[in-house]
Amino acid sequence: MPLPLSGIVVLELGGLAPAPFAGMILSDFGASVIRIDRTNGRSTDILARNKRSISLNLKNPTAIATLREMTKKADVLLDPFRPGVLEKLGLGPDVLLKDNPRLIIARISGFGPSGPASKAAGHDINYLATAGVLGMIGQEGDPPVFPLNVLADFAGGGLMCAMGILMAIVERQRSGKGQVVDANLTSGTSYLTTFPYLMQRYGLNFAEPRGSSMLDGGAHFYQSYKTKDGRFMSVGAIEPQFYAELIKGLGLKLEDLPNQHDNEHWPAMKERFATIFASKTQAEWTDIFDGTDACVAPILSFREPIPGASPVTQQERQWPRQAAPPQPAPALSRTPARPADYENDVPFLTPGEHTCEILTQFGFSKDKIDQLLQSGAAMDASSPKANL
Repeated sequence: MPLPLSGIVVLELGGLAPAPFAGMILSDFGASVIRIDRTNGRSTDILARNKRSISLNLKNPTAIATLREMTKKADVLLDPFRPGVLEKLGLGPDVLLKDNPRLIIARISGFGPSGPASKAAGHDINYLATAGVLGMIGQEGDPPVFPLNVLADFAGGGLMCAMGILMAIVERQRSGKGQVVDANLTSGTSYLTTFPYLMQRYGLNFAEPRGSSMLDGGAHFYQSYKTKDGRFMSVGAIEPQFYAELIKGLGLKLEDLPNQHDNEHWPAMKERFATIFASKTQAEWTDIFDGTDACVAPILSFREPIPGASPVTQQERQWPRQAAPPQPAPALSRTPARPADYENDVPFLTPGEHTCEILTQFGFSKDKIDQLLQSGAAMDASSPKANL
């Protein structure tokens, strides 16, 4: 059975993190994603699942003309460059949409397509900072905490870009026209904070300073706690019935404790909870809360399972003992994505390993392909002789 995006051809200009992730999402769900690599150097992109690679030297006018010809038969061009780079290559939207009015040009940038910061260098932490997100995360009195590079690069950038592409594909079914998708990481990450922004604006469960509200680390019942063996448990018992289960599992009694939402007592209650959680191992706490509605779960690792876990079979457990490798999401019942096979799939693509195959697919003759290879406009890694 065809996958949801079968027949959609995506040209992904080689880049870092957000663009490859967007391309991987599309390829997982069936799109034919072709990565446009340079003709020299080794790719370090590990998000190349289900993709193919063609190597083009975009400093060569013939290679640029070749890419322009390819965009005439593509559905999507994924652009990871800073604003203005495509235009300097002569491949701006004004040119490409005239060639192919159905083309969707998805542009991933850090700070947006225009304005003083549009061409500034940046990384995930900078986009979080300027989007107002970083200032929300962390404990009171401590510096803000950045969550790896997951939030801006992959959620606010790559995932938002994939969503924008899909919306443009749906709209194209009505209009027959493509368009430009601006997926800048700052705006995308800001969008993710709609809920806390509104909560702050209307004074609902978010207060200053950072780390003093219910959901940002202030509350003892929405927190992570260190266990006896140096591991951690997560606690999210907001509702009263779940809080009651939490208190029971900790060996305490509600009638002996202050009101759950009396925030004057939160600091002292966090210290009390920390002492209790430090008295048992992660495995012991997992077994205590497994099967309950206490909203307590072990903080799992990809690297190793919880040591000393009880021998109860996984089918009888509420929580797994190790974090499962990521799989495509969401799950579709009738046309699911291709599963990720981390045991057998090699995540790297060799730049140019499908060059001749792809050029043939796009209608280039053998003679034309030979000219591209001999001129240095293209490189085919699968056939070294073709580059002589």
